[in-house]
Formats: sequence, structure tokens, C-alpha cells
Amino acid sequence: MLAENLSLYHIVRPSSLESNAPLLIMLHGYGSDENDLFSFASELPKELFIISLRAPYEMQPFGNAWYTIHFDAPQGKWNDNEEAVESRDKISKFIDEACLVYPVDSNNVSLLGFSQGTILSIATALTYPKKIKNVIGLSGYVNHEIIPENLQDHDYSHLDFYCSHGTVDQVIPVEWARQTAPFFKSLGIRHVYNEFPVGHGVAPQNFYDLKNWLEERL
Repeated sequence: MLAENLSLYHIVRPSSLESNAPLLIMLHGYGSDENDLFSFASELPKELFIISLRAPYEMQPFGNAWYTIHFDAPQGKWNDNEEAVESRDKISKFIDEACLVYPVDSNNVSLLGFSQGTILSIATALTYPKKIKNVIGLSGYVNHEIIPENLQDHDYSHLDFYCSHGTVDQVIPVEWARQTAPFFKSLGIRHVYNEFPVGHGVAPQNFYDLKNWLEERL
């Protein structure tokens, strides 16, 4: 099931509810596509209306990205933050479109990201908090270059985050992820942060953990 007229390409798993369904939007990682996280869909609650997005920047020979990573650049210059901000705003626009087109509850929108998709999920929620209820962030971290500077001026009291990371992640160091919990705490944001003995991926126990967390919030 596809909707060609929306601003980001995506695939959909309809909800068991005919209207006002809780919406879960999936954001894949660097070099992947909309089919990656969608493999979770069959195991998630049937009442969820699930949309899996394809990131806007095409890679060669295949895959997509939310922003370019310059692997040969000095540390701190890897990420194309201008592209990341553009993607953040595109996700926000897409949320508005999806809530108009699909039979979902605009007050019950959750994001589920992996790696680069987590970085964008966190940035979208912190920039447009009124549009998001829950965020599941897997194997990512907070990129402070693409979130508002005046964080204390926003009301984040309704947000809820589940973040997890592999202790032997070879792509994004676990030390980066460990900074998320104290950061959310400083803003008074509800959050859970868990680690699992894996690399840059989602262990089965990690999936069941996030599934239970999400079910409790539906």
C-alpha cells in the first residue's frame, strides 16, 4: 500500500482500527531503506498504523540517507548538518500530511528510528514537540547541531523516550549514546535507556524490550 502524493516515499501497514489509530513512523539508518525496520511491523501491536519512510538522499549503488556522512573529514565535520536539518523538517511536514491522509490520531504519533534515523527522530521530537508523543531511538545519539538552542523554552513534559545501544557498537560509540539519559533528565523528559551486549544492531531482547515499552503507552 503506497501513497504517491505525499512528500516522502513510504510503505504502510494499516491498523486494525478503522479510525483514530495510533501512528508509528519508522526512520531507517544510513544506507538502508524503508524495508529495513518494516520487518518489525508484523510483530508490533495490530492497532498501530505503521508507516516506514525512505530517506530523501539516494546513495550509490543503492540505499538512502537522511544526510551525507563525510567519512574522510576530520572528527566533528562528518555530518552534513544542513541536510540533516532539511530532513528533520521534511519529517515534520510528512507527519502533517500523514495525519490528513490516513485514519490516524494526530495526538498519538510515535517515531521509531535506527542509527541515523534515531538522530533524526530525536531532533524532530525536540524541534516539533507538539507533533510527537513517543520516540524509540535505537543505536543513535543526540546531535546538538540539529536541535533548537533554546531547549528550556519548550514544553517537553508529554514526551517519552526509549533509547538503547549495543555495548560493543563499532559504528556509533556507546559513550555517545550514554549521554542521552543525562541530557533528557536535564530537560525533565521521561526516558528509558538500556544497553545490550551487541554491536550496531537490535538484539532480540532489545526488540521485546521496546515492544513492551511501546505497548504500555498505547
